[in-house]
Amino acid sequence: MTQDVQFSAEANPFAAAEQVCSTLGTLTDALFDEHTSRHPAASLSALRTVGHPAAEALFTLRLAPNGPVHEAFDRLGTVVTAGTARPGTGTPIADRVTAALHDHYGGGAVRGAIADRGTTSAALFQLPVTGEFADAKLRPPFAPALAALAAGQQTRQPVELATGAGAEVRLVVPPGFHPLTSPGGPAGASARTVPALPDGADGGADRATAAAAAELTAHLAEVAEELFGATGTARRRDFAVIAATLTDLVQEAGVRYAGVCALEVDGRATDATLVISLARHPLPITALATELATVRRHAEVWTVLLPAGPAAVLVEGRTVPVPGPLASDGQRRWVVTSVVQAFVPLPDGGTVLCAQLSTARPEDWDLYTEAFAELLKSIQFGWDGEPVAVAGGAANAAASPMASPAAHVPPPTAVPVPAPTGPDGPAPVPAAAPAPAAVPAPAAVPATEGAEEEPVHLRGTPVRIPPADFNPFAPVAEETTAGGAAGQADEEPKGTPVLIPPPDFDPFGMTDFSTGAADGPTAPTAGGAAAPDPFGTTIAAEQQADPFGTTVAAKGPAVPPPPSVPPRVPAQAAPAEDTPAAEAEPGRGKGTPVLIPPPDFDPFGMTESSSGVAEEPEAESQADAEPEHRPFG
Repeated sequence: MTQDVQFSAEANPFAAAEQVCSTLGTLTDALFDEHTSRHPAASLSALRTVGHPAAEALFTLRLAPNGPVHEAFDRLGTVVTAGTARPGTGTPIADRVTAALHDHYGGGAVRGAIADRGTTSAALFQLPVTGEFADAKLRPPFAPALAALAAGQQTRQPVELATGAGAEVRLVVPPGFHPLTSPGGPAGASARTVPALPDGADGGADRATAAAAAELTAHLAEVAEELFGATGTARRRDFAVIAATLTDLVQEAGVRYAGVCALEVDGRATDATLVISLARHPLPITALATELATVRRHAEVWTVLLPAGPAAVLVEGRTVPVPGPLASDGQRRWVVTSVVQAFVPLPDGGTVLCAQLSTARPEDWDLYTEAFAELLKSIQFGWDGEPVAVAGGAANAAASPMASPAAHVPPPTAVPVPAPTGPDGPAPVPAAAPAPAAVPAPAAVPATEGAEEEPVHLRGTPVRIPPADFNPFAPVAEETTAGGAAGQADEEPKGTPVLIPPPDFDPFGMTDFSTGAADGPTAPTAGGAAAPDPFGTTIAAEQQADPFGTTVAAKGPAVPPPPSVPPRVPAQAAPAEDTPAAEAEPGRGKGTPVLIPPPDFDPFGMTESSSGVAEEPEAESQADAEPEHRPFG
């Protein structure tokens, strides 16, 4: 694994925020010790947001406008807000804050750095550091508190904001975390009181920048006092100055909140870091989760549903270096941390909230994941209704959960509507609405009567529902009034009609057709292997039996197609008396006979009629085969 794939800014827009999280983990591991003041572990779970009257309406709380701020509320926690409208001026203030903290603590050498004001920077401490994902065996489990987020729950609609406010997010951080970011955010991000510049200050300095630097200086000194109040000034100075050198890095990474946690669990020390950031990412949540699972093969990625909307939650192990200048023994070493990271798309369709928590204490994984799950449940969105402009305009519409549904509907021509059918067949398709090239019109459905029979076509032979002249798209009376011979003549171009008998069809009463069918050209030859069919239907040896009386035309040129009308043979007057034509007419009105005899088959064994047509030598040659062709005696 190379860090360029997973943690580079080119392949990962959240790489900078992940680098901040890894760097804060390095600070806690190197600077926190037995002298650090720690809160009890119950501080993470003692305050539940559901019990606070403002928990369900964070946007009713009065916070500093126009940017990311955080403020602690009694019995609720620290409410953090971050927006996209005014991210700040971006003016670097790390040098100002570092110099101010040196003055505050009276100078002195910081651990691993030279005590020369103005030259103290993050590079002197070999910061920032970049984590690399650890072996899959070191990956923490997907905790039950995180898995519970995948259950279905009701989601909140974004709060409507004024035009120009962009998208804004608010959430609640447990009180056990100490923020390292300024409550008012970077310079120009929030409306703060700008004091007058002190005497001797740079006259050309921006007053807003100076005010932001002064605010952050006081805030870091207060946090250092909370964490190292029981130790000397040097420990507080080291922590405050090193944290101040990361100010510009935190601002450039889009981090809106960065905090550290120092707890005590059953008499032992434990710590964690929390980073909340915003980044541009136009992919929808499903595509983002797929991308994360593909790139980070050692991680476990779930798609969950938060009250604020869908999100992707990632769990993985990371290996983070601890630089030699920060280590107590001066030797560089590595620490394996457990990380949970959540990606929540904002309603503007181009911004993603990234919240991540890391800890080097795997035994306390469940404790921290429960607090992280409560943090995710507290997320609330506000939006002015204007989608953000991001590269790839088409992707923005798909990424926005609040986008118009019309953006997801394909063009009307993508799904052609079938043409209506009439009594004479399907109506022709208008030329103004042709089918698209990707979905061509079915060529097997011509604008003829055979169009209705195509779905039940069997080896090129049309199959009709009884009666024989029935049209499924027209009244039956229209077809039955026509003459039987005329109806059969229309079907001659289609081949042999295969019929499913009507309810009154008698398969044993079709003896009138046997005399005509036993014509000279269709007379069976001796040595035929096919057995007689008592139902009047014949199936070749290679064909499967059809219990419904339908047949398939036999293969081979020796068998001509059966005539549509039984032929009349004038020379056979005597056989015609046995089966008068008057008796054949009722059967003929019921439909076309279903007869496809093979070359060697006589369906009824009518040797009298066949002998009258064939020559006497042929009749004598068939004398031996008569028992085979007379199954009924």
